[in-house]
Amino acid sequence: MDLEERFQLLTRNVEELVTEDELKELLASGRSPRAYIGFEPSGLVHIGWLICASKIRDLVDAGFQVTVFWADWHAYINDKLGGDLENIRICARYMEDCFESLGVPRDKVEYRYASDILDDMEYWEKVIKVAKATSLSRVKRAMTIMGRGEDDAEMDSSKLFYPILQATDMFAMDIDLAYSGMDQRRAHMLARDAADKLGWKKPIAMHTPLLPGLKGGDRMNPAAAKMSKSAPDSGIMIHDSSEDVQRKLKKAYCPPEAEEENRNPVLMLCRLILFPRLDNLDFHRSEKFGGSISYGDYQSLRDDYFSGALHPMDLKKGVASALESILSPVDDYFKSKPENYEGMKVVLKSLGR
Repeated sequence: MDLEERFQLLTRNVEELVTEDELKELLASGRSPRAYIGFEPSGLVHIGWLICASKIRDLVDAGFQVTVFWADWHAYINDKLGGDLENIRICARYMEDCFESLGVPRDKVEYRYASDILDDMEYWEKVIKVAKATSLSRVKRAMTIMGRGEDDAEMDSSKLFYPILQATDMFAMDIDLAYSGMDQRRAHMLARDAADKLGWKKPIAMHTPLLPGLKGGDRMNPAAAKMSKSAPDSGIMIHDSSEDVQRKLKKAYCPPEAEEENRNPVLMLCRLILFPRLDNLDFHRSEKFGGSISYGDYQSLRDDYFSGALHPMDLKKGVASALESILSPVDDYFKSKPENYEGMKVVLKSLGR
């Protein structure tokens, strides 16, 4: 794979890259670069993770050493899973299984816990230096990365540590590229700004779009309307049955106007999840309604949909069928390796969920 092919692979379905020149320079350097993506272990996994799983595979295929970072102490600060570290670590083990079931080879990525690096005194020296280089107002603005507002710091001052810790994680692991959804960009920008001030290596920031919830996105605040495990009917979980997938998609927001494209969760499922994994999307219709049709790329499907040649209900049915085929191996995986998923369900039951 040449440099241009690696670059195109890395940047497909990427909404923002900071910066293109830095990535091209890194790829041309000839060394084995390091990338990371961090997660709070916090509950069951929805299909938005397929976007992350695909991009992690892209990074691996492009020659990156990839670390999936389980932010256990960060999740504790953020009161996830009852603020219980053991619950959080049970969830991390379950999430490792989820990634493997979604096609991320376990032997091609490194899984690390925040606990692994927080014991190092040099880490805390970096924390203090990053904090010294960052204003309080900047930290408060970055609290959106944890689904929090600025006022939450008034109730629990530990929340102020979170953005500083997330930025420091990147320096402690000496990563070249930080990858996440768009909802984490403020942490990456905070780290890049601190790196400039401290004279440290500045991580490239790569962000993929957030999958809108089935009720539709929000033009003004897409992060608030992303697919979420905390709103079960607004999202599709990777463990959902075929009947659940069909039921949820039947009610999904699916406007026919082109200006609503990025808020349309059904079209975004096609663009961000289905076409990166499938050669074709097939739609079975009676001859009365034009007969069956197949699409080999998103643009063709999009054009037909907005021209009225593909009806919203036919789109939903075809997407449901394609998702079922993608999620079938997930079901098989957890039938053969149920332990961590069952442990996660016990945790959620203990919390009344």
